[in-house]
Amino acid sequence: MENKRAIVPMADGFEEIEAVTVIDVLRRAGVEVRVAALDPDSLDVEGAHNICVVADMTLDELDPGFTANADALVLPGGMRAMEAFKADERIVAMVRAFHARGKIVAAVCASPVVLHAAGILKGKSAVCHPNVRSQLSDIAQPARRVVRDSNIITATGAGTTMEFALKIVEALTDSATAADLAAKMQVP
Repeated sequence: MENKRAIVPMADGFEEIEAVTVIDVLRRAGVEVRVAALDPDSLDVEGAHNICVVADMTLDELDPGFTANADALVLPGGMRAMEAFKADERIVAMVRAFHARGKIVAAVCASPVVLHAAGILKGKSAVCHPNVRSQLSDIAQPARRVVRDSNIITATGAGTTMEFALKIVEALTDSATAADLAAKMQVP
């Protein structure tokens, strides 16, 4: 199996658990992950709870070849990060491009709002944090913690991040790989 690739954009105000857990789990599964800061002038990204993460590169520094061949785009949540993603045309364009190519587009907590703003949730089921649920009122929102509908994976918040990350691993690899990784990490 060829190495899968994922991009995790980061903006100030991101939910730390949602970003770090996804990055860690994907890398454990052998996925090549690029963490890209939205700010073109700094790799330091401050989370919602004042934990600073150093990105691999800025979004502008992402190799276009890596981006074109990436298999997943994963948006961590956090209200400030979601607002930054939604306002950033580069991110909105990436969401649309990944979706158009049938690649995995994943978002957790508040960030499914970005997918909605990009217009890719029409006719799909998705979940998000209860605080932003009204912004997705025109789509089906099943009573589940994590939802995969075709190439779109969404989750409700920080407490669902391990399940969300493993669902992305399953989508990029297979259910056996995700189950094996879950067993090794002692995930119930």
